[in-house]
Amino acid sequence: QVHVVESGGGLVQPGGSLRLSCAASGIMFSVWRAAWYRQAPGKQRELVAFITDGDSTRYADSVKGRFTISRNNAKNTVYLQMNSLKPDDTAVYVCNVNLVLDIGTADYWGQGTRVTVSS
Repeated sequence: QVHVVESGGGLVQPGGSLRLSCAASGIMFSVWRAAWYRQAPGKQRELVAFITDGDSTRYADSVKGRFTISRNNAKNTVYLQMNSLKPDDTAVYVCNVNLVLDIGTADYWGQGTRVTVSS
């Protein structure tokens, strides 16, 4: 059974930083990719950052140069370092883990962690 748990959200002032963590359990010996999404009130879910099993990354234009996604394979954990935060970054951030299996792929989602950027 795969479980995905996010942590690290909170309240931060504009210009501040936060680091989100996404810990996945039950994926030993699997090839996996991961992504961070966010959903703000009244808006559609947005892909924020993506990292492959080979450590290639991709970012939404709105966060390029400010956010960094990384992974620790030994801990099955993905991180999202968020710097120079803006009020528009306020959202629930949700982690997605995509396992690459012999028969295809499987997606697992966390419950999300709330980030509020406000003075």
